[in-house]
Amino acid sequence: MRPDVPAILIVVCLALAGCVGAKSRDILADADVAATLAPRASHRIHIATTRALSDRATEVFSRERSQYLAFGYVDVAVPPRHKVGDLSRPRGGKPNPAEHFIATRVGVHGSQEAFARTMREDLRRSGGRALIFVHGYNNRFDSSVYRLAQLVEDSGFTGTTVLFSWASAGRTFEYIYDKDSVNAAREELEDTMRILAENGATRIELVAHSMGTWLAVEALRQLAIAGNPDLGGRLGDVVLASPDIDIDVFRSQMLRIGKPKQPFFVLLSADDRALRLSSMLAGQSPRVGAYADADDLAELGVIVVNMSELKAGDRRNHTKFANNPLLVRLLGAQLDDPDAFTGTSTEVGDAIAAVARGLGHKVGSTVELVITAPGEVMRIPVRN
Repeated sequence: MRPDVPAILIVVCLALAGCVGAKSRDILADADVAATLAPRASHRIHIATTRALSDRATEVFSRERSQYLAFGYVDVAVPPRHKVGDLSRPRGGKPNPAEHFIATRVGVHGSQEAFARTMREDLRRSGGRALIFVHGYNNRFDSSVYRLAQLVEDSGFTGTTVLFSWASAGRTFEYIYDKDSVNAAREELEDTMRILAENGATRIELVAHSMGTWLAVEALRQLAIAGNPDLGGRLGDVVLASPDIDIDVFRSQMLRIGKPKQPFFVLLSADDRALRLSSMLAGQSPRVGAYADADDLAELGVIVVNMSELKAGDRRNHTKFANNPLLVRLLGAQLDDPDAFTGTSTEVGDAIAAVARGLGHKVGSTVELVITAPGEVMRIPVRN
């Protein structure tokens, strides 16, 4: 019989397993310094959340759960010194607008109807293209807003951008609270997807990270049970980055969803320390985001992108999809062209080489990006 994990080891594991980088802060705390320097760009992040409104106006949305969806928006300024893959935020004190992402405006919609009207207007502007991002474990509201703004900037996505922010506690030692919060948010994510589909979205991309991937796949599973697995043809790419999902649970979910009509991408890395520790806490149950058998996953109809040899910007190797310049640009290329990485190995290799050249990188090095699709394995050498 396997002995219980010592309490001190659980504390250490949880400390390492979080998805947040720099320390979070109240999202409205930056407004007084936001206008002191012209930003490189500004992005409006629309919000759908199961978080309750905070008692502190500067926090806006709290860690507490709400029984109802709330809606809003945040305008985020990108610093002029920003580099692809960086998410620069201060670790204390005032932010520097030359270096840090800063919220310049925050608003809350009074009703779902008001949010739907906003979506209709914005989707007309964007030609019906929408992106929903679902954050991971240990994220406060402001952290997830800035992460999505960085993804939008670095990927070059120009459509309507929606953050689905579930009620993460934003604290390292509250993994169970967060797990219960994603359980409680499945219908609300499904509702958010339907709101976009009913108000002008012609293509909805779904990108999720870490624990948020379980929530995303559960919402898709519910749509499949309801007989509408692809939102009436509006569901676009599904990108599951570093999925913190038990491999057997994922098989069960995908069997209910069926072979996807649009690409499902699973981004995994064997050196993901956060998922290694999550697996240990789950009784050595393999997590999809660190699973070794890509062929097994591909049989479920997904495309597996093995990021193991690429460098990360965080010590846990858990956010490669967002902070590795090549990976975040590849994400943008796929969102811009749904067929970019779903062709033959030669076509996919050429597409990746084009993105690498755009970053000043070369192909032909000893570092490989390995893509496993049903019936095919593509090994593309890239410069890290």
